[in-house]
Amino acid sequence: MEADQPLEKTPDGRFVVIKGRKWRATDPSIPEEVAARLRRHLMSARRAVRSATTEGDERAERTARSRVNRAKVALGERGTPWWEQSEGERRRRWEQGLATLDAEAQRGSREGQ
Repeated sequence: MEADQPLEKTPDGRFVVIKGRKWRATDPSIPEEVAARLRRHLMSARRAVRSATTEGDERAERTARSRVNRAKVALGERGTPWWEQSEGERRRRWEQGLATLDAEAQRGSREGQ
């Protein structure tokens, strides 16, 4: 799939289809600026997983996989399905997830100095 092509979605919009497999779609109620920040956290965490597994660092891998999960939950792609949550629950999910990921990133940048 080309990066510039729109994702194929199921008729109800709850899932995207990639190579014939359904994956839960990102919560469409998340403002695009917030969703972009969450995706950056997700990609950073995925790079950290790759780095930790390459280095054989199990502790770092667990930490990175936990960050991946937090980002996916905040995006609505894991956890309670976003279509089963109230608007308030959805907002709290992504606001809390983003706050946690931002704080972790701040701690990580201070520790790396």
